[in-house]
Amino acid sequence: MDQQTTVSRVTTGMRVVDSAGTDVGTVDLVQRGDPNAVTVQAPTTDPGSSLDELIESATVEEPDVPADLAARLLRTGYLKVSSDRAPTGAVYVLADQIATVTPTEVHLNTPATALPPEA
Repeated sequence: MDQQTTVSRVTTGMRVVDSAGTDVGTVDLVQRGDPNAVTVQAPTTDPGSSLDELIESATVEEPDVPADLAARLLRTGYLKVSSDRAPTGAVYVLADQIATVTPTEVHLNTPATALPPEA
């Protein structure tokens, strides 16, 4: 089964388990890959002086990781997982780190410690 088909079988709220059987957390976001996604542009807005502009400038787009990793996540597809294993409360799972998907769980082929945390 290809990575896109695997990712498309995942739904929000599913439990995520790493390669050692340790609970990682629950799926918050499922993003299918786009092979044409090459770069991620950082926002260039100046917050200005209005509250609306400040709130808009603080809005973080997904995935919230360094640009090189973000580009890879966007190309391959990814899951954002709520997890108490990261100080920021979330980690990302690349599509190729998914071993199997059952009706209620996502099983990974990697340990939780190898998952990139949200920035």
